[in-house]
Amino acid sequence: MINETFDYLTTADNWWGRNGLATLTWNHVRISIVVIVAAALVTLPPAVLLGHRRRGGFLAVTAVNLSRALPTFAVMALLFPISLSYGFGLGFWPTFVPLLLLALPPMFVNAYTGVATIDDEVVEAARAVGMTEREVLLGVEIPAAAPLIATGLRVSAVQVVATTTLGTYVGYRCLGTPIQIGIADNDTGQILGGALLVALLSLGTELGIGALARRLTPWTDKRRRTITHNADDSVGDGPAFSERN
Repeated sequence: MINETFDYLTTADNWWGRNGLATLTWNHVRISIVVIVAAALVTLPPAVLLGHRRRGGFLAVTAVNLSRALPTFAVMALLFPISLSYGFGLGFWPTFVPLLLLALPPMFVNAYTGVATIDDEVVEAARAVGMTEREVLLGVEIPAAAPLIATGLRVSAVQVVATTTLGTYVGYRCLGTPIQIGIADNDTGQILGGALLVALLSLGTELGIGALARRLTPWTDKRRRTITHNADDSVGDGPAFSERN
């Protein structure tokens, strides 16, 4: 089994051509990026605005979370004939829409929660020094909520990358294609090779977005170092206090 997978992944012919792994990987990454960007544009502005105003959040979160109840593959199957009937074709659109619905809830919920749960005293202090509502939102609330917003983006991205594999069943050529072909041909090496690439891509997405989030929010690292330093000081003071007593 391991040898078959190794042979499949190390055979040069499997990487090039219309169904080559290089093309399929790019297709997989491309639609994932498009979905994540579209989901961010749709969810983040209303989420942070509702969180800033502290109203309407419950209904909005409930409505967005309804998409969690929709099985992604079932939505693909429903959209497939509709897409064909209205001339959108197979492949991209029947895959894009269900993935978009999948990506919305983590982004929206995390962005809304991150902004809405900021300490009221911090917000009022910002207003007291003369900051406008826009300045409060952009200069105080969004930076403070950035770690939670980044977590929502990361969760959505990993889910999308992993689930894009299903697009092969509605005609989208991605890393699900070798898995589908491998199942049809009873080729264990091809099945495991495709699955391994999807797993590695998902892991890379998790680690990559996490690293990017830390790079873009350096103040969160400083905060963690301060908390760790204070905790170490507290631990260090314990024995000294005991010795003095």
